[in-house]
Amino acid sequence: MPAAPSTSHAIVIGAGLAGLVAAAELVAAGKTVTILEQEPEASFGGQAWWSFGGLFFVDSPEQRRMGIRDSYELARQDWFGSAGFDRPEDNWPRQWAEAYLQFAAGEKRAWLRERGVSFFPVVGWAERGGYTATGHGNSVPRFHITWGTGPGILEPFIRAVREGVDRGLVTLKFRHRVDELVVENGAVVGARGAVLADDAAERGAASNRDVVGDFEARAEATIVASGGIGGNHDLVRQQWPTRMGEPPKHMISGVPAHVDGRMLGISERAGAHLINGDRMWHYVEGITNYAPVWPKHGIRILPGPSSIWLDATGSRLPVPLFPGFDTLGTLEHLVTTGYDHSWFVLTQSIIEKEFALSGSEQNPDLTGKSVRELLRQRLGKGATEPVEAFKAKGEDFVVANTLDELLAGMQALTPDVPIDAERVRLEIEARDRELTNRFSKDSQINAIRQARNYRGDKLIRVAAPHRILDPKAGPLIAVKLNILTRKSLGGIETDLSGRALSADGAVIPGLFAAGEASGFGGGGVHGYRALEGTFLGGCLFSGRTAGRAAAGRP
Repeated sequence: MPAAPSTSHAIVIGAGLAGLVAAAELVAAGKTVTILEQEPEASFGGQAWWSFGGLFFVDSPEQRRMGIRDSYELARQDWFGSAGFDRPEDNWPRQWAEAYLQFAAGEKRAWLRERGVSFFPVVGWAERGGYTATGHGNSVPRFHITWGTGPGILEPFIRAVREGVDRGLVTLKFRHRVDELVVENGAVVGARGAVLADDAAERGAASNRDVVGDFEARAEATIVASGGIGGNHDLVRQQWPTRMGEPPKHMISGVPAHVDGRMLGISERAGAHLINGDRMWHYVEGITNYAPVWPKHGIRILPGPSSIWLDATGSRLPVPLFPGFDTLGTLEHLVTTGYDHSWFVLTQSIIEKEFALSGSEQNPDLTGKSVRELLRQRLGKGATEPVEAFKAKGEDFVVANTLDELLAGMQALTPDVPIDAERVRLEIEARDRELTNRFSKDSQINAIRQARNYRGDKLIRVAAPHRILDPKAGPLIAVKLNILTRKSLGGIETDLSGRALSADGAVIPGLFAAGEASGFGGGGVHGYRALEGTFLGGCLFSGRTAGRAAAGRP
């Protein structure tokens, strides 16, 4: 005989950042909450735990101290120039974008500071664009790194939920997989599913799917905060945008396998409208993790602008597809080459200054909040220890003293793809000649020099311009770059309160969505392209919005 349904004011499906923020808002309003999470407790916090902790702020004190003049108007220009909203279903995403920009330029930073979250003083410049003022990219640096990275962002919301448990307001139910949303008289009144067997899997690792029971939970409000599709390569390929040709045959994963989009289909069967499924955000600087936690586990290089970027055969990528300038534009170009990988060619001097690896576990100094370690790692001799470990152990790295040796090593890594060695040599030697003068026609060299006018880049992010073939800058390094799946930019359509909408635009009573499951708000707040630092912020904002609305708070 099945157990009687449990009841609470709200159900939150998914214990990632968006779900925890929503739950914290409900607790603050004195409401009871049941959190349903299919993974073991070791994975509490979801994908955000693995993140670098980048957040998008507008006109922050950190920006002003670095001499950056930002404004809401400039940020809006950049956001809408990148998003390219052009569909009828972009109605709510547009409104979410306006609301999020107001949040990022307004109370977002103070709201986090009140919860004990602080930020690294040097602001990063991600997605630099390289087109016109109305095109894609950040006109100014806006990438604020959280002191403590992803775990530092999660900490206040995990604490609030744990305090809610102690107060009897929160019930945490791990290993509870939702299989169905319960719909009665057109309203969502809860969730049903399977209780899975306990599992000692470490954070992010695959856990069993052995069913040991079933459950039903009922509530006035159900918030879907279950994430996107990045761990499900079949679904990524199924939803791959036709505008970008055939999907890649080989990809690696920037998220655990359980980030599979399963709840999106379940929500759709309950009446929710899914929009913009063909908008997605995958990185092109992925490297294979030599110590994987989940299947096809990849890590993203966060590059400075100096590495020479070549396609699989050795041709240099076109302007302005330089490292860190236009993620999706680079992906769109690489797909047209017919190959699923590309190359960085660089020097030891560049890797020491410009390579960072995305992820909390790849930045122990920032994650551990150690000023001493940060100074040693970031300003000392050599690259950071995690980067040097990948250079030594990673299967995608080639290190050599001469260009001939480097080319031979690159060809050995990809024996089935002929590399035009003479073309590579021509590109590198031509680029090096451009450094004879302080002026150049090479747009990448000019971009490097322009970047170093920003003291944050000059201090810790961009190497002094030098010849790639200068022995004093060596050894030479080549990195094979893979396509790395990461974020869904579409999802459940919601209004500005996070309430899920049906295909005819009507509110579905009792159903809310937040985080990546809602395209970070509205069903696609980023449009086609993101400005970076906006994914965690989207979880914060959409989770807060849905939690407050479900609690009946403004």
